[in-house]
Amino acid sequence: MQENKQYKSGFAALIGRPNVGKSTLMNCLIGQKIAITSKKPQTTRNRIQTVYTDPDRGQIVFLDTPGIHKAKNKLGEYMVTVAERTLQDVDVIVWLVEPSTFIGAGEQHIAEQLRKSNLPVILVINKTDTVKKEEVLLFIDAYRKILDFAEIIPASALHGNNTDTIIDMIFKYLPYGPMFYDEDTVTDQPERQIVAEIVREKALHALDEEIPHGIAVTIESMKQRKNGMTDIEATIICERDSHKGIIIGKNGAMLKKISTMARNDCEKFMGTKVYMETWVKVKENWRDNVNFIRARGYDEQ
Repeated sequence: MQENKQYKSGFAALIGRPNVGKSTLMNCLIGQKIAITSKKPQTTRNRIQTVYTDPDRGQIVFLDTPGIHKAKNKLGEYMVTVAERTLQDVDVIVWLVEPSTFIGAGEQHIAEQLRKSNLPVILVINKTDTVKKEEVLLFIDAYRKILDFAEIIPASALHGNNTDTIIDMIFKYLPYGPMFYDEDTVTDQPERQIVAEIVREKALHALDEEIPHGIAVTIESMKQRKNGMTDIEATIICERDSHKGIIIGKNGAMLKKISTMARNDCEKFMGTKVYMETWVKVKENWRDNVNFIRARGYDEQ
């Protein structure tokens, strides 16, 4: 029992503007794909909880939040509310930014939110693999002027550069206490939710700029056969009939492409063979329909 006093366990929020690499970093730190990633903004819509366990040191529960941005619809408002509320529920904040000396309105807004908090803030300057090493000091200098950070860490989530340091620094600021989850837990996300997000990720990768923002995915059923194969029925919901045609594609080619990519990732995630059927439905302006949003698990509470 004496040993447990050495454990540090707590909650770390990953925050930042859309598309700075929060989900990529979380997947990298956990060592497993839980959050979906894409180059399009607003990929993460909900708060995703994952667990990093070090048997010798303790446990970090990561909360990957939707990007903080100016909301344009009810779904957007929900996403920002979730991200900003998360800041009240954690022990340490990890703020991801891109490598730049220009600190725009989005970053200034986040800095303003963080000034109201008494929590330690670790600044991670991500994507440093895209700039010259000597420039990094300039970026650190620029950010130092806007907030008093506990730590500043240059890193590359994509290549895993300096991610060990991020883990070390988070542990430094966590309280002592027993683990929240058993050692095998990687996420508290329901399996169906992860599968729905995998399908949405593949649609984000495959489709044009405008359509993906207006899609949602629901899993109608997931059943395991006696031989171990899992049957999945998924519905992609879009906002217009014209979008439906694009998602299905000529002779169903686009929908087949999305389904095949999603099936492959689901098989890796679930460790079983998967048979997937995918449909497309139209629900006009669903992102402004509060009841519809809540029915799909986007609940402000």
